[in-house]
Amino acid sequence: MPPALNPDRGSPDPGRLFFLDWLRIGAFAVLVLYHVGMYYVTWDFHVKSPFADRALEPWMRLVEPWRMSLLFMVSGAVTARMLGTGSAAAVARRRSRQLLLPLLCGVVLIVPPQAFVEVLRRFAYTGGYADFLGLYFTGYAGFCRDGGACLILPTWNHLWFLPYLWLYTMLLCAVLAVRPGALASWARAASPPSRGVLLLAVPVLWILMLRLALLERFPVTHALVDDPFAHLLYGSMFTAGAVCSLVPGVWDRMAALRWPALLLAVDAWAASVWLVPAGPLAQAAISVQTWCALVAAFGFARRHLDVDARPRARLTEAVFPLYLVHQTVIIVGSQMLLPLGWVPRLEGPVLIVATFAIGFAVHGLVRRLGPLRPWFGMKPREAGGA
Repeated sequence: MPPALNPDRGSPDPGRLFFLDWLRIGAFAVLVLYHVGMYYVTWDFHVKSPFADRALEPWMRLVEPWRMSLLFMVSGAVTARMLGTGSAAAVARRRSRQLLLPLLCGVVLIVPPQAFVEVLRRFAYTGGYADFLGLYFTGYAGFCRDGGACLILPTWNHLWFLPYLWLYTMLLCAVLAVRPGALASWARAASPPSRGVLLLAVPVLWILMLRLALLERFPVTHALVDDPFAHLLYGSMFTAGAVCSLVPGVWDRMAALRWPALLLAVDAWAASVWLVPAGPLAQAAISVQTWCALVAAFGFARRHLDVDARPRARLTEAVFPLYLVHQTVIIVGSQMLLPLGWVPRLEGPVLIVATFAIGFAVHGLVRRLGPLRPWFGMKPREAGGA
């Protein structure tokens, strides 16, 4: 495997691409805001506010189509850079530790309170938490809605991103173990379509094809084994990030297109919300919004955030523990605030501040406890992760 290429010079990379770190930090911050918002809209969520309505939904749809694709693209770019400095087998082992240990920690320790609150609210469960844990870890399948859908226990809930990312990483590593030059070949093939208007048009057409062909037949499940639309979308975004990391000049081309891409994304969002809320035209608008928002995000980050700053390293390390605990804090915290009867414009900001505060507090505690660090997605202390 050749060394990772600097995306601008086509030469061995002399340093870190700081804008990828800032994008990752921003994407996880948006994730917290989005999941707080899920408590207040009418869309399906584990618990719902008594004040839930549609008022926030257009603004949620401003980020919903592309927020997870951004994380998969950033992860693909980071994985490709790791592959430039280590073998596919070494990267597979490293990423397995980084992703599967926190997933296990989450399923066993962090997610159960979410499921407990959900069965209390949705299924009128009257048992205690200890009794519920017995049901949780034995795979009880009796929490079912009238339509027949049953709660799957144990569950990974919001942590579905980790097994999906692990799967795509293992597939890429397997390909590179057999064909070490495959990623570089894909980058060479992608170089011509990454120029000019094709950088916007080709991915939009791919996303539109997936949405029209698969989304209605295979709605997203986050269950890993029965999720073809999600795998093709997120797997392709992961691959796109990996390929872009080796295509000379692609980040700067995104920077040059950042304003047109942003305007197209905003126009497409407005069209999908207010003009064509359903049907093929709506799918086309969402497809334009998805990719153009990604190009705008990478472009603005490349132009303005490719610099180091004092909080970057700490925030980069903190986002994984924050990601692990944030939804549990939101769900449990919302129920603790429920007796106060606060309206969303008061309660929502309190939930947001509490979620970030507790998430960063968890990071501050775990980073000092060496044995716990890998279970929260942090490098072992001896690896220089502090």
